[in-house]
Amino acid sequence: MDGDEEFFDAVSGFDSDKSLGGLSEANPRVTAVVHTGSSTCNGAGKAGERPPQENGVQKHRTSLPAPMSTRSDFSVWSILKRCIGLELSKITMPIAFNEPLSFLQRLTEYMEHVHLLHRACRLPQPLERMQCVAAFAVSAVASQWERTGKPFNPLLGETYELVREDLGFRFICEQVSHHPPISAFHSEGLQQDFLFHGSIYPKLRFWGKSVEAEPRGTITLELLRHSEAYTWTNPTCCVHNVIIGKLWIEQYGTVEILNHSTGDKCVLHFKPCGLFGKELHRVEGHIQDKNRRKLSIIYGKWTEGLWGIDPAAYESFRKQERRGELPGPARPDDAAERAESSTADAEPAVQETVQVIPGSQLLWRVNARPPNSAQMYNFTSFTVSLNELQTGMEKILAPTDCRLRPDIRGMEDGNMDLASQEKERLEEKQRAARRERAREGAEWQTRWFRQGKNPHTGTPGARTLEAKLRPTKRPGRGLNPNGLRLPNTGHCRGLFVKPPRGRHASIQA
Repeated sequence: MDGDEEFFDAVSGFDSDKSLGGLSEANPRVTAVVHTGSSTCNGAGKAGERPPQENGVQKHRTSLPAPMSTRSDFSVWSILKRCIGLELSKITMPIAFNEPLSFLQRLTEYMEHVHLLHRACRLPQPLERMQCVAAFAVSAVASQWERTGKPFNPLLGETYELVREDLGFRFICEQVSHHPPISAFHSEGLQQDFLFHGSIYPKLRFWGKSVEAEPRGTITLELLRHSEAYTWTNPTCCVHNVIIGKLWIEQYGTVEILNHSTGDKCVLHFKPCGLFGKELHRVEGHIQDKNRRKLSIIYGKWTEGLWGIDPAAYESFRKQERRGELPGPARPDDAAERAESSTADAEPAVQETVQVIPGSQLLWRVNARPPNSAQMYNFTSFTVSLNELQTGMEKILAPTDCRLRPDIRGMEDGNMDLASQEKERLEEKQRAARRERAREGAEWQTRWFRQGKNPHTGTPGARTLEAKLRPTKRPGRGLNPNGLRLPNTGHCRGLFVKPPRGRHASIQA
């Protein structure tokens, strides 16, 4: 193995049939991995049956098959001391760092608050629509609160697809590049009201006490009924105290959302923590028209909610606050904070809730998490359902789907030894496939996406990708319980398991 490949989690490449390395339908170990936990998930039934429904709406599971494993059984520093300033995507990390989801499933969490997009499509005024889009952009990072686990790096060609009829959207994504790691996604409303698509290139760096994740890539939203297109990028996420102390997360950076149809822009500042923690989780910004006239002020917390208010009312309130006419919050003892921060980046002890200014309009509020969330990697209820594998689904899913990854499945089921072994086996299998492709001079071809310029920004070489989904002619046929219409298995040879036999509809690029 050459040195450049040694530290990669998941080196690129689909394998030929001969490189399956024992992963086949006849292999009892793999069969057990695929089926483990399906009977314990809410909504499991006999093979071929429709999942249980309540009032005509499909029910999803509410807990994971096994509780979260401990992360205190190994030395973090022994792994990370050689990684300062490097991209963590190039370092093989212990599986205890992970959570049982692929990064592609993490992208799907953008859609947890998709109701904001449906609402934007119904609103008549551009300002109101921009407020909803801004709330959606903030809500996309809300699920990361207290999520200190690292998602599994997707293998090149790995896919994920999801249809939620109850939420009114379908979503599909694919790992389209490994050097650099790029994930492309495409979503659309079931009522043909919006398109949401983009590609993400996450850059992870270790800075001694913290790990910083910069999600490079442009996100595009199209509100079809209003012929409007919006683009933006996500803020930077930082996990503190990866060596010693309590892990905690902050988001910081400026997010600019541009309406390419009207010229309106929303500028959102995700505040860094600051000395006393007063700014922790705070988001403040404004909406302006093409002449830079402020139309609305937006404020709140990405962990709590977002509010909008008229600029004049906002300035009046701030003037009263500066004159001392409003009661101020108590500050924590800074000496104690400095003493604690000598060994760790201390999370502020006092985390104020948002002070709602009179006359404000609530734009969005975070969903309450399930009571057992702390034992489930701090997943939201929406996240818990993403890796659900109901009985019979493995016969219908594309063989490249995240749900069929035996390492993720093993970790979800609490079998850390199996998960670690499978992770190592898949990594080595992909390295071998990459070397074989290099010998043959073959180039990787994406399945569901193609490379091109962003249709609204015109940015060249940004790895902006587009997907075209073939409409379903006969609803209910050729669909998996949670998925889109599936690709032809001749184009998606077994990444995790042998391609299942049976009829598949197709998604064409």
